[in-house]
Amino acid sequence: MTFRLTAVLGATALVLASTLAAQAETALKWAHVYETSEPFHTESVWAAEEIAKRTDGRYKIDVFPASQLGKEADINQGLKLGTVDIIISGSSFAARDYKPIGVTYFPYIFRDPSHLLAYTKSDIFKRLAKGYEDKTGNVIAAVSYYGTRQTTSNKPIEKCADMAGLKIRVPDVPAYLAMPRACGANTTPIAFAEVYLALQNGTVDAQENPLTTIEAKKFFEVQKNIILTGHIVDHLNTLISKSRWASLSDEDKKIFVDVMQEAAARTTKIIEEREKGLVGDFKKRGINVVEVDKADFEKTVLEKVTFEEFGYDKADWEAIRAIK
Repeated sequence: MTFRLTAVLGATALVLASTLAAQAETALKWAHVYETSEPFHTESVWAAEEIAKRTDGRYKIDVFPASQLGKEADINQGLKLGTVDIIISGSSFAARDYKPIGVTYFPYIFRDPSHLLAYTKSDIFKRLAKGYEDKTGNVIAAVSYYGTRQTTSNKPIEKCADMAGLKIRVPDVPAYLAMPRACGANTTPIAFAEVYLALQNGTVDAQENPLTTIEAKKFFEVQKNIILTGHIVDHLNTLISKSRWASLSDEDKKIFVDVMQEAAARTTKIIEEREKGLVGDFKKRGINVVEVDKADFEKTVLEKVTFEEFGYDKADWEAIRAIK
């Protein structure tokens, strides 16, 4: 009788422990707009699994790629509403809430990816990130290199003036307008998920994105010229919502940030390695890859675009340019 009672009590304890464990597990949503083949997704999945491991399974994070939970504007709104816990998104969208942080999208502010990464470790980054966090409550947990933005077009382009009258798709974000408009192009905001069709249909003549995105989204199938304008050395932020951040213990906050920064570093390494080989790959596919006079583009932008019209501070631009 005693043995049977002990067995029953043991089984009950196991069921209770299992139930409590299930109750303790917190389900989170992590959203982005990128394809499942891209490191922004694969490393997010790795991070979700790693956070689960390091927190002994207390968090179950589901990653939703390819605009499954909405376009980039939608998931940023979801972050505010608390319907999404974590997103990957550019500072261009963060600038809708805190304009100064968008200065990193001013054309030719960064020399190369190393300069961008040095910026993310600088005092100016800490100040701009804090400005955004103070305004929204959301936290920039990590930054990854997205790629250097280039242009694809129906026609070859060698200098800024060659873009005059060109219908070019840009994201619906003011910062991206600077270079095309300075060069006389007509900018058209089209959602990221709809760009391929817009190029195929001739709704626009051109678009701009990093080489890795041009490959992942197969824009090269409907555009036969890749113009190496290199106008924005782009990055993405891993953002945690205000409500979710507030719910985390200090220990869990550290785990989330550590893992997300590791994932961002992994992503950056993959993107840099992929970019190195893509120019040659595109040439092998018969794509016309065009080098441009970047100094001509930069000079035209600085002559025709002001920092103030975007809500940027020239002193921030100067501070970032000075980073070694």
